[in-house]
Amino acid sequence: MSLKELSARTKVLAARARDGVAQPDELAGSTFTVSNVGSFGIEAFTPVLNIPEVAILGVGTIVLKPVSTKNGVEFIDHIGLSLTMDHQAVDGADAARFLRALIDRIASLDRLLIRMGSNGTV
Repeated sequence: MSLKELSARTKVLAARARDGVAQPDELAGSTFTVSNVGSFGIEAFTPVLNIPEVAILGVGTIVLKPVSTKNGVEFIDHIGLSLTMDHQAVDGADAARFLRALIDRIASLDRLLIRMGSNGTV
C-alpha cells in the first residue's frame, strides 16, 4: 500500500470511528495508536494504552511559547506530545529515542515549510 493509499484509508476509517459506525473488525489488530485532542484546545494529556497495543502517542494543540534567545524573547510553536507504552514490549530508552526522532522530524518539517514559503518550492 502506498503512503497516499494509507492516508486515504486512514481518513475514511477515522471518519467512520468518529461517526460511530466503524465495525469492531475495522478497529482490531493495531499495535500503535495516535490520539489527537489538539482540536479541542488540550495542550497535553496522558493517553491510556489500548491493550494489547504496545504504545499510544498523545498529540495536543499547538500553542505559542516564549523562548529566550540571544536576541531576546521569541515566541515559537509548541506541541504537546506524550508517549505511553507497555514496558513489557518496549524498552523505555527505545521509546525515548522514538519520541526524540519524532520531535526532530516535526521541527525539520517546520523549517522546510518556512523555507518553501507560499509558492510551495524550496
